[in-house]
Amino acid sequence: MTEPAIKLFTAFEGHRLIVRSSLPEVALTVKAASDAGSTECLLVFDDATGRSVDIDLRGNAEDVRERLSQPPQTFIGRFRSPVSQPVKADDTRDSEPRGRGRPKLGVVPREITLLPRHWEWLGAQPGGASAALRRLVDNARRTELPKAKQRIAQEAAYQFMTAIAGDFSGYEEAIRTLFTGDLSRLAQQMEAWPADIREYALSLAAA
Repeated sequence: MTEPAIKLFTAFEGHRLIVRSSLPEVALTVKAASDAGSTECLLVFDDATGRSVDIDLRGNAEDVRERLSQPPQTFIGRFRSPVSQPVKADDTRDSEPRGRGRPKLGVVPREITLLPRHWEWLGAQPGGASAALRRLVDNARRTELPKAKQRIAQEAAYQFMTAIAGDFSGYEEAIRTLFTGDLSRLAQQMEAWPADIREYALSLAAA
């Protein structure tokens, strides 16, 4: 089995990248810089989203590490999303004995509404309506996945650039270029920016 990927965070001291690692290691590096009397702005960013992260640096290094090692708390209130409700123990959908035939393979039956001509077309496809719908969804996912990844990468780069580069020369034009997907032109527009900020923004945009 492969080890799960470690979620990465990146810290900047002013315009200089000082560490990129797991959140505890990044937090300790930032705390060390703060305790050493750094006069620069210390910012931590989530590599997955490009958003800045607030870290509680109170106490000593062990206090910081201990806080970050605690699992996030989940608060259950009146606005809790229905999709997060646990499955009841007496739910018998998956506990019923299986008969002969193909296994369920995680198939979930749900109702959909189509016009007669849609059902007619689906019924004429190889494997019937269910198989045809699964193929249509899979094909759409393969087509849309690259676009979705690009949107996520662009949003992450936008969040980072907004937080740290808002007063840089050419910032607004760089933001417009970011959403065109032209990374070569974006790199040219950020040429005068501090190297660490330029390279990190480009790495997020190209993720």
